[in-house]
Amino acid sequence: MQRTADTQTSRTLPLKDRPRPWWTLLAGPLLIGGLLALPAVMARSALDAETQALLVEAATAAADLDAYHSRCRGDGSGRRTENLNKLIVGKLRTTLLTVQDDFFPERNYRRVQARLENDFVERLQAAGGCQGAKDSPLPEALRQRYETAIEAIRRLP
Repeated sequence: MQRTADTQTSRTLPLKDRPRPWWTLLAGPLLIGGLLALPAVMARSALDAETQALLVEAATAAADLDAYHSRCRGDGSGRRTENLNKLIVGKLRTTLLTVQDDFFPERNYRRVQARLENDFVERLQAAGGCQGAKDSPLPEALRQRYETAIEAIRRLP
């Protein structure tokens, strides 16, 4: 295999003096200009206030139901949150993390998730812990709230 002079010189040149590949000339302006993130920005800005509120409600309902199943039933799968994420990605071309970052007051998905968990723990303690919650209508109310939110999202155009 014969090497070209170009390849040999680029390997011996210091890194800062090496010729840049052609595609790096495009990468900077695209990343800086935000063109790679343009579809996500367009999807977020196209959602009206009613849809945003619906997404916040659905995210809260899914987090509450998953927290109940995780704490009181030993099911830590996060299935409802995952199903909601799949639905909104397919329907609205946005993700649950984007909803938590953009539409919740905290504007940070980690803080949103921590607050939702803390709020649920407080409600669970007020209901008498897991045993009190199982004996109350709380599990059915959580499931019904989640199902209602999912159906509302499915009905969106």
